[in-house]
Amino acid sequence: MSGKGPAGSGPRFDQPLIEAESQPYWDALAEDRLLIKRCDDCGAFHHYPRPFCPECWSDAVDWYEASGRGTVYTYSTVYVNDLPPFPSQVPYVAAVVELEEGPRMMTRLVECTGDDITIGMKVEVAFEPFDDEHKMAVFRPI
Repeated sequence: MSGKGPAGSGPRFDQPLIEAESQPYWDALAEDRLLIKRCDDCGAFHHYPRPFCPECWSDAVDWYEASGRGTVYTYSTVYVNDLPPFPSQVPYVAAVVELEEGPRMMTRLVECTGDDITIGMKVEVAFEPFDDEHKMAVFRPI
């Protein structure tokens, strides 16, 4: 995936570069499933996908289907973002969610406003398309 929008529209800043290491993550999101990595040696979960454990450096890591539940660790309401395609999406809530399994994910909160959110609020994953083939993990209040 190139991160480019339709021909002539320039780069889009809301689309990730999908690489071989993260392809299973994106494939699972397309099926409304959230995958994270787990170390077979020390048992630590981690996210973003990488070929080694950031706790013990083992390369014995594998995919694990996460519960999709977590809590808001921190958040910010974004009122100004001039990068395409965000101007039409403001205001939106950018957040870090701590998954039940332990890792923290950068994401967006949906179905709520900054006035509704509290640190520690329970949330669950939702799946939102960002192009014709791919979805992203966003979170909504439970």
